[in-house]
Amino acid sequence: MEDAIRLLSEPQITRELFRYFNRRQEVTKCWRKDQGIWMLKEEHFVEDWSEAQYQFLVECLKNTVNTGGIVLGAFVQEKLMGFASVESRRFGSERQYVQLSCIHVSCESRGLGFGKKLFQYASFGARRLGAEKLYISAHPAQETQAFYHALGCVEAGEYDGDLASSGDCQLECLLNQESKRNMTDRENIKRNV
Repeated sequence: MEDAIRLLSEPQITRELFRYFNRRQEVTKCWRKDQGIWMLKEEHFVEDWSEAQYQFLVECLKNTVNTGGIVLGAFVQEKLMGFASVESRRFGSERQYVQLSCIHVSCESRGLGFGKKLFQYASFGARRLGAEKLYISAHPAQETQAFYHALGCVEAGEYDGDLASSGDCQLECLLNQESKRNMTDRENIKRNV
């Protein structure tokens, strides 16, 4: 079967789906706000997920689907290379946001375009949910921030209080007509039934 981005249903989201997924990320620098100014600071740690965190992820993604949000998977020969999720809840002073709650690419598959493609599909899904902007509470790692900024994300104009308390960078991305043009009819999300 060909490589594909697929919309996932609740029964498809299991621990087995992530059998080959590798979350590992070695971080050496993070963006931190110090007295209102963003600064790149030396920080060394390895981020990975435990079995308990994978189980929690599965429950969260199932909840996303069950509450009207979307979960997308990027597959190569039926192997999950990346995934993204968009929550259905609209928020902000003008209900302009929906949250991109997850976007992750397996360690060995980073830099191959899966993240960009997942972001495009998530943006399309967010527009279908009626949002004007994606809200992202993003990991502060230098590489993660470079990814989002390359896709046109900027610091959020409004911070969501609950999400902003995490220590992550609060970003937004305007879902303009350009993101709509990037998603042609022939690129519709494949449903895996």
